Amino acid sequence: MARKISSIKSLFKYLTKQACILKNDPTVNLELPSLKKSLPKYLTLEESQELLENAANNKFNSLRDYCMITLFLNCGMRLSELVGINISDINFKERKIKLLGKGNKERMIYLNDACIQSLQDYIESRENSILEPDALFLSKKGRRISRRRVEQIVEETLQATGLSGKGISVHKLRHTAATLMYQYGNVDTLTLKEILGHKSIATTEIYTHLSNDILKNAADSSPLANIKNKKK
Repeated sequence: MARKISSIKSLFKYLTKQACILKNDPTVNLELPSLKKSLPKYLTLEESQELLENAANNKFNSLRDYCMITLFLNCGMRLSELVGINISDINFKERKIKLLGKGNKERMIYLNDACIQSLQDYIESRENSILEPDALFLSKKGRRISRRRVEQIVEETLQATGLSGKGISVHKLRHTAATLMYQYGNVDTLTLKEILGHKSIATTEIYTHLSNDILKNAADSSPLANIKNKKK
């Protein structure tokens, strides 16, 4: 409903202010319904480790699939960014990679040891008879892998891990990466904003929801936590 109303308001805004076909906008007082805000789904640290283990055990293209999931979980890159990576975009010496984000905007992210190792292992395993040699991730036919095929690989690996049916998708792996960095790496929201390539810090804040353990530890860390009523 909110999406439809927003479309209608945009239409009449154009008709009145840009096209000047109408004098009055009949949707001026039309309010959008309030949207329920819920925490996005993500994998726990243990589930992420299990997912990587199953990707490594895949009989076909295990090094490729393991590398893709490693990049998703460690870098928080978008599906389009991963598919578009060229080997020439990787700088192993400086441990960074160039990504083409939304709106064809380029950004650089740094690679940790796990990403460097998985990339090197996969690139060394690639066959020489390929049709797109600079494309990093390839299909069986030697061409750049498609977005849909990457989605299928993630879905198959989730199923093999016993994590299917939980609403986890490729985009949720991006959310998982940000959540793990925030919870275990003490990464602040401004740094996460740069890592994820967000324009606004408001977008990044949805990736920084706190786990129950963090909330519990915060409550227990209060200096008044151990003060009890002595007169009781």
